[in-house]
Amino acid sequence: MSTTAPGSDALTDLLLSRIRDVADYPKPGVMFKDITPLLADPEAFGALTDALVASCAAHGATKVVGLEARGFILAAPVAVRAGLGFVPVRKAGKLPGATLAQSYDLEYGSAEIEIHAEDLSAEDRVLIIDDVLATGGTAEASLELIRRSGAEVAGVAVLLELGFLQGRARLAKALDGAPLEALITV
Repeated sequence: MSTTAPGSDALTDLLLSRIRDVADYPKPGVMFKDITPLLADPEAFGALTDALVASCAAHGATKVVGLEARGFILAAPVAVRAGLGFVPVRKAGKLPGATLAQSYDLEYGSAEIEIHAEDLSAEDRVLIIDDVLATGGTAEASLELIRRSGAEVAGVAVLLELGFLQGRARLAKALDGAPLEALITV
């Protein structure tokens, strides 16, 4: 077994060592978790990709969905390495052609995300990948979008869960029994 196998202390230590805390960004009082050092390190990025590929296999995924924008960076190499299709979930107005849209509430206002209507079908089992689970709003909206497309949700996998923001609790109903995996929880 690899020393950086999913769920291993070595993997957690490697990933955490490459995530930089940036105080007071984007506003005072916020501790931003910067994953760019992890992405710049081929060993760490490769180990992260391998762990997410293992999630695809464990849950029988046939497609990978990446959430805009940093979810794209993680999900695309996972899809390639796993031999699966990649489907981007974009902010409204960014995709040409027919789309499915889902609105969701933010702390101050609302937002909307979209996927191409034809990119998912009833034959697909979809693993949603993102960098961070915070309040869970975008993940919840993406779960709804995937189900509305007719596809089945295989699960949600994230690099980092900010447990104190209660995103997991918000997603409990929307997951409807599908697994939520976080490689790191802070």
